[in-house]
Amino acid sequence: MFKGPRYTESELMARLKFTVGLSLAFTLTGIVFVVLYSLIFVTQPMTQSPNDAKFFELITPIATFLTGILSGIMLGKDDKKPEEKKPEDPPLEVTPADLTPEPMPEVAPLVVAGAVGAAAVAATNDDDEDHIA
Repeated sequence: MFKGPRYTESELMARLKFTVGLSLAFTLTGIVFVVLYSLIFVTQPMTQSPNDAKFFELITPIATFLTGILSGIMLGKDDKKPEEKKPEDPPLEVTPADLTPEPMPEVAPLVVAGAVGAAAVAATNDDDEDHIA
């Protein structure tokens, strides 16, 4: 019958939310404009007629209900089932050769030579002047 792509459940739910939200938003907007039009452009008598009173009595809960539904649709989540787990990475194969440390370069003679050089410089400079600057 339909040859288009099949939508997933979450895509169908998103389309349904969009359609319902759009229709409720248009209905609420229409109600607001009708009420504003009747208040601004229609001549009102000094006392409110019983028909107008019943109209506003009826419109107030409907507009409040539509506002609540719209906010619920926009803020609601449809994540009722847990997220799909990602496949775990395969465990790394560790061999004993991987556990042995790599040989370190010889730094001890350099450290000793630096310390000896610093001691020799300190012994020759007994005055308090700073020669580094």
